[in-house]
Amino acid sequence: MGKMKILLLEDEMKLLMAMYQGLTEQQMQVHTATDGKTGLTLAQKHNYSVIVSDIVMPSLSGLEFLKQLRSEGNHTPIILLTALSHMDDKIEGFEAGADDYLTKPFDFQELVLRIKALARRPVESYQVPTNLTFEELDMNIHTKEFFVDGKKVILTPREYDLMAYFLKNPGRVISKTEIAERVWHLDFETGTNVVEVYVNFLRKKIERDFDKRFIHTQFKTGYVLRGAEEKTGN
Repeated sequence: MGKMKILLLEDEMKLLMAMYQGLTEQQMQVHTATDGKTGLTLAQKHNYSVIVSDIVMPSLSGLEFLKQLRSEGNHTPIILLTALSHMDDKIEGFEAGADDYLTKPFDFQELVLRIKALARRPVESYQVPTNLTFEELDMNIHTKEFFVDGKKVILTPREYDLMAYFLKNPGRVISKTEIAERVWHLDFETGTNVVEVYVNFLRKKIERDFDKRFIHTQFKTGYVLRGAEEKTGN
């Protein structure tokens, strides 16, 4: 088995060289770039196991780099590095197609663990039937369209991934940890509320206009997709 090939995008030279040295010592083959356009060219030419990219970079930001790569059908796992820890920034990154986040300053061993975890993950690993259905809910996997009682509902990529997981597991209580790990391949952090945020996003889109409740909260346990009930409060 050959060396794991990694692409590092970071304009802070001291941090870039520290990561480069550390990852090469881990027997990884590492390519580097200090701006987004150079990084994009490298990503288009080579097959990487994982890409690690800063968000704030010259010529092309990490988010712009990410959006461009995903628009070309490139599904290489990407870890975003940022000095910002606000939830809005993480949500924007996830929606653009990021697989993981590390907030600066970070522990180098944590970076290594995240890289190895993503490298082990099969890219586009599962193929599901054309449609996932449950009662009034219907999702077309190929066209990425989602309908509630025959009415099309527009979902963001992350909302779509979460809804698809619920549809694959109807009637089963799914913990927040499982959602974080299985839907977005993240190590669940106790302090984050990203799961609750996205469940609320989904509920607003699929329940508000239809006056029915599909996703139910199990107190201190998680969430479950079960038979629709007329909304009468909680």
